[in-house]
Amino acid sequence: MADADPWLVVGLGNPGPEYARNRHNVGFMVADLLAERMGGRFKAHKARAQVVEGRCGAPGPSSRRVVVAKPLSFMNLSGGPTTALRDFYKVPVGNIIAIHDELDIDYGALRLKLGGGDNGHNGLKSITKSLGAEYHRVRFGIGRPPGRMQVADFVLKDFSSAERRELDYFVDRAADAVETLIVDGLERAQSTYNS
Repeated sequence: MADADPWLVVGLGNPGPEYARNRHNVGFMVADLLAERMGGRFKAHKARAQVVEGRCGAPGPSSRRVVVAKPLSFMNLSGGPTTALRDFYKVPVGNIIAIHDELDIDYGALRLKLGGGDNGHNGLKSITKSLGAEYHRVRFGIGRPPGRMQVADFVLKDFSSAERRELDYFVDRAADAVETLIVDGLERAQSTYNS
């Protein structure tokens, strides 16, 4: 991967206002913040996604070209738009980052990794089917559903009022982790943000 190669950051979620604050849409929330930091506005792309193009890192040679995307397909079809964007922007698979909710991690905790399984996550399953598994993941912990609540119901509910009090902080931290991964590499990002 050359430094000149662009990065593609894909926030996973479901399109539409009724899903906007769902736990499953935390990837969109992080993507929105990254776009804001780059000073860009999302625009419709023919790949069935909204995209913002910009740069990440301090101005100069260490700055990286970045495309932040929110697929407009539903979560379980994220692979199609991600693959179309990879082809359009000529992004190496190792420069793709998927940001997604993760049930097996406590709320607000982050884990960054390269490759691996999908852990039952339909968005990752779709991307892996299209691209293979060797892309980066920023896993945003949402914890497990309480009691006997079904996983599908839990992820499609909004964050609780207690969770919302800290949500902006955790989303901000996840955006920092993505930027660190792009500019300083996976090891630095993991040692700083994995919890």
